Amino acid sequence: MANETGSAAPRPPIHLWVVGILALLWNAIGVTDYVMMRTRNEEYFRSVMPDLNVGAALAYMDSMPLWASIGWALGVWGAVAGTLLLFARSRHSVVVLMVSLIGALISFAHQFAGPTPPAGMDDPVVPIIVTGIAVALLLYARWMTARGVLR
Repeated sequence: MANETGSAAPRPPIHLWVVGILALLWNAIGVTDYVMMRTRNEEYFRSVMPDLNVGAALAYMDSMPLWASIGWALGVWGAVAGTLLLFARSRHSVVVLMVSLIGALISFAHQFAGPTPPAGMDDPVVPIIVTGIAVALLLYARWMTARGVLR
């Protein structure tokens, strides 16, 4: 298939599929967590955080400001959309993954600077892992764009 310059677009490398599938599996965890928490699924809370006071967790989530809730949604859903755009070989994956990273950082800002989350929801390691993976996916999408794989 020819691009704007008339030359053939490079074939997607196998690692695009490997990274994409792993990213989609990783993001499925975030989607599950987001949906279960937003639908107030108390059984889910108990299953992933057995020592958590579910009432305190729900009160904490209810007290989240709108900007933090929007950041959380952008972080989760943007990561899924950005990953799907990787599969579509779209350069727009870079922008969407950047929005996802910014959304996650906004959400984490509330977690670290806002009211203290209840015990069990206050793990500082998870945001570091999530941020690291979001940065890695963004850098990967930029690299694939620079190589002409994403168009």
